[in-house]
Amino acid sequence: MPLAVSFGIAFTDWDTLRHNIFRHESVRFVGLENFSWLIHHPDFPHYLGNTFFLMLGLPFAIAGSLGAALLLSRVSRQPVARRGAFILATLMLIASGLLLRAGGMGQAGVWCIFGVLAAGSLVAGVLTGGSVYRTLFYLPNFTAGVATFVLWKKLYNPQTGPINAGLAPVLDGFAVVVRALPSVFGWGLPLACGLLAVLLALWQLRRLRQHWDDGTAGPVAVILGLVTVALPLFFLLRWRDVGVGPALGVAAVVAAVAAGLILRRPRRWGPICAVDAGVSAELALALGLLPLLALLAVGVVWGSHLPAAAVAGFAPPNWLGDYDWAKPAIIGMGLWAAIGSNNMILYLAGLSNIPPELYEAADMDGASPMQRFWHITWPQLAPVTFFIGVMGVIYGLQGGFEMARVMTMGGPAGSTTTLSYFIYIEGFETGRLGYASAAAWVLFALVFILSLLNFRFGNRAAND
Repeated sequence: MPLAVSFGIAFTDWDTLRHNIFRHESVRFVGLENFSWLIHHPDFPHYLGNTFFLMLGLPFAIAGSLGAALLLSRVSRQPVARRGAFILATLMLIASGLLLRAGGMGQAGVWCIFGVLAAGSLVAGVLTGGSVYRTLFYLPNFTAGVATFVLWKKLYNPQTGPINAGLAPVLDGFAVVVRALPSVFGWGLPLACGLLAVLLALWQLRRLRQHWDDGTAGPVAVILGLVTVALPLFFLLRWRDVGVGPALGVAAVVAAVAAGLILRRPRRWGPICAVDAGVSAELALALGLLPLLALLAVGVVWGSHLPAAAVAGFAPPNWLGDYDWAKPAIIGMGLWAAIGSNNMILYLAGLSNIPPELYEAADMDGASPMQRFWHITWPQLAPVTFFIGVMGVIYGLQGGFEMARVMTMGGPAGSTTTLSYFIYIEGFETGRLGYASAAAWVLFALVFILSLLNFRFGNRAAND
């Protein structure tokens, strides 16, 4: 019923400031007018871009969850010694009390307590077979979201936050190194980043050509792989103050030329494959390759400015108050919470269901740990990864409201305003319920389309 009402409201001009008990204006049917306004809204593409930008942390969150699950599964194979763990916990409590009394609750005493607790947790995790580790990793999920956001807002405080307090001496030391070696960073760093980016791009082109020859990649997958290389080139040109049109034109020409060279190449030995073959693999690779190439592009652009900036010294960033740092700060906070989330529990369950006979056969064949992971662990976890990926995309499109509301109020300059926060502003702050409902159904359409694509390509790769 609420969905039907929301769908009907999306085609009306319902505004709580005009349609209420104090005014007698009637709600009018406006057809697709709300959707037309939404498409022509000057900030809607910006908010949509913010939503997708915050989703860049998804592959790193998946990788972190898998890494935590692998570590915990190794620790859990150790013998359990609960008596030793209880003795250690008692000693930790006694030591903490003595430190508090000796330090008078001063800063030094508090830091000592944290050190003792951290060391004790490491030892207790080994003694309990990883139970303490699982609890510590999963602990952020027991904390209320608003409380966590308030805490991270304090941590990101540019004047009193511990993150900048620990980062300041590191940046001071880096400034000294840059001032001592200005030429290395002035032209050496951009050159190294550029060469590495070119090597990665050539590796991607060679890989796409091989997959095209083998028949494991269709035209859609090849074009998607080339877009993965062309997008960082577009960002590089934009950061070099090239206009949007010329930058987009250069990136499109490079992608088109590369696509022509690959697709016009006759297959040597590969069979004829489906048009969309290999799309899921290219999507998975793009999630890791795009951020890496974009980071190298940043090194090319800003490396030449480092010697001049080092003269004045590097100051820690204003995480939540700077337009360029607000979104990375929120992504970093999201990674902290996502690594030990339900994804880790799902991977632990998936690891426990892998038949041990596969690892025994691999050991008999002399497989290395990396080979065991790529040829046994990762393929066996494909269904779990598929489920986590689908749920992560859905949550990423719908998320971003609480953290933006509590930490930044959508700022600075709308840099952290996502689609969900935009819907809240239009519906509950400005009162335009019809317009907000239209935006909500556009968000639903995005979630639905991306979920269909995930099931179309990701499910096939998981089953294979």
